Amino acid sequence: MARKPAGAPVALGQRIRKRRQMMSMTLQELSNACGVSVSYLSQVERDNATPTLGTLAEIAAALDVGIEHFIATPRQSDSVTRASERQQFAVSGTSVIYERIGAEFPGHELTSFVLNVPAGYASETIQHAGEELIFVLDGEILQVVDGQQFLLRPGDSIHYLGQHPHSWSNPGDRMARLLWTGKMLHGATPSAHIPHEISSSPVPDETRLDAPEGAPDATAK
Repeated sequence: MARKPAGAPVALGQRIRKRRQMMSMTLQELSNACGVSVSYLSQVERDNATPTLGTLAEIAAALDVGIEHFIATPRQSDSVTRASERQQFAVSGTSVIYERIGAEFPGHELTSFVLNVPAGYASETIQHAGEELIFVLDGEILQVVDGQQFLLRPGDSIHYLGQHPHSWSNPGDRMARLLWTGKMLHGATPSAHIPHEISSSPVPDETRLDAPEGAPDATAK
């Protein structure tokens, strides 16, 4: 059985603004609660920027809702998902196709997706509370964390705190597929974390690239 196709992309900005106004929060108050800058939140609300799932989870937590309040992610209450039955979805402003694989049982802390990333895609650079783990299933991903570049191939992984400025892109000529798992520290700000070393496995020396000085931030395509 073929996978269910992705539904129509959903708009985020107006939904986030509506929820923020419903809670009588200013952009500054939302920024303080989720650890995302006021200028970036303003861009998101005007649909001039598309947050990553990790960033959206922080915004949603600060607004006391789940990410499904803003995007039509298929809800998964069971612990088993079948590759042939898993529904795909997209977020407006990005060409990445998501597959939800995590369950939503009471007390769950992890959020997990399989991401299908088209060639040439580049995310924005962002930082937030919580942590992320990426495992490459197919293709290549160039991950940038704290100005350090890591070229990840199938079987490679990287684990880092969201407080570190980070972005990723697909520098290859074909679709990349990766497993993304994150644990969001709701209500925390990046400054609340004690810095840790970035952990990647395995990333040989030849796949680690030095970030050029003054390199521009990645932007979503």
